[in-house]
Amino acid sequence: MTNPAEGKIAIIEDDPDIAANIQIALMDYGFDCKIFSSAAQFYANINDMKPDLCLVDLGLPDQNGLDVIKKLNESGNIASIIISGRRALTDKIVGLEMGADDYISKPFETAELVARVRTVMRRVSKTRHTNDKARQPSKAKFDNWTLDMVNYTLAHQDGTSTQLSMAEMDIMKMFLEGTNRLFSRAQILDNLKLDPDQNFDRSIDVRISRLRTKLCESTQAPKFIKTVYGGGYMFVANVEWVT
Repeated sequence: MTNPAEGKIAIIEDDPDIAANIQIALMDYGFDCKIFSSAAQFYANINDMKPDLCLVDLGLPDQNGLDVIKKLNESGNIASIIISGRRALTDKIVGLEMGADDYISKPFETAELVARVRTVMRRVSKTRHTNDKARQPSKAKFDNWTLDMVNYTLAHQDGTSTQLSMAEMDIMKMFLEGTNRLFSRAQILDNLKLDPDQNFDRSIDVRISRLRTKLCESTQAPKFIKTVYGGGYMFVANVEWVT
């Protein structure tokens, strides 16, 4: 089981029955869960709770859940999973583009929910453990960019910076540690600790597209993240690690 102190989960869901079922299921596995029936209620308590992961329903009474996901992504290292009755592939893609770590469609099996949550939380714990290592390099410099792995920021030498989601950070770290190496979509899914049976290659493509946008890359001739058709992706750059 996960120590509650290491697994605080905010359930942002306006259906009290669904929220209660989620809370009971996750608390059985040791997670510390709190329910918020609206975006406003969640925002009012986020600083006190300091959640590690947020489960967000898209159909909230006062705000589109996608706006909540976007705000979480901008705030830094808070992971998020969308839980929604919208099952269309386009909805999933939009959710991932906003920075969500995963997308679960209603109705769902409790076992599936718990498995997905535990998968994301393992990534949260892994990232936290990495950042706690005193001698672990915390920044990577390449070309005109600096990636700060503590604050989840990607900064350009012109002074501009952008926030990365947890999944985007994990992909960038994998790329930077394996420059000029080809990574298949399956390898990227495995690095993110995602179940290939529950995810789709398009989710990787969406995250790569987001990273290219944040790196100001040309879609036709990307400088850093190269597409190897039929193979996967390769990151091309000279990297300097800074402690």
